[in-house]
Amino acid sequence: MNDAEYLPLSWLSQVCYCPRRAGLLLNERLWEENADTAKGRAEHERVHTQRVERRGDHIKLFEFTVFSDQYQLIGKCDCIEAVRDAAGCQIPAAEFPVKLYPVEYKHGSVREEEEYQIQLCAQAMCLEEMFHTDIPEGSIFFISSHRRMPVSLDDTLRAKTRKAAETLHRIRQELLVPQAEYCAKCKRCSLRELCMPKVRASARNYCRALEREAVGQADLEELL
Repeated sequence: MNDAEYLPLSWLSQVCYCPRRAGLLLNERLWEENADTAKGRAEHERVHTQRVERRGDHIKLFEFTVFSDQYQLIGKCDCIEAVRDAAGCQIPAAEFPVKLYPVEYKHGSVREEEEYQIQLCAQAMCLEEMFHTDIPEGSIFFISSHRRMPVSLDDTLRAKTRKAAETLHRIRQELLVPQAEYCAKCKRCSLRELCMPKVRASARNYCRALEREAVGQADLEELL
């Protein structure tokens, strides 16, 4: 019996954004909504329902569940575009072989976010494993601006995706909540008040100051 825990594929973007955030979500089950997360959730709810759209040789699958036994991940693709291709693969929704093209939906304007690209790459790697095919490219569609950004799923991105999956599993298996590293991302993080990244840094600096003071006092006593 396989007791392996399959982790949510979408959390790869969390661990890439901030390992501590991933630890808080995975192991302490913390969540706080802010304006950005609320907007993103609302936009996703407006455009996503599980369905299949067919137009001749073109098929779109929305909210399609994917998984990987190799990487022990499970999740959903926002959209998979399947187009008839003699060299493609067979999927249950099509009577003919197709080439697969995953599309991940994000709110906001077009921007380069590596964590989004890793999430998309993981979806493609799941599809490749499930349907024994190759997927060299996908896209990220930015809902607010109605534009898509093509992403090359090259060896470098795949290596980063595998590393992110390994990190996510290690955080889960060892029940880790990595230490906070305060940076610009913290200002917009929905977990900032629960994470308190500055408090941990302030406490650490305070302890170091006490240590320096104790060492200085010992040196002074030796001189006397």
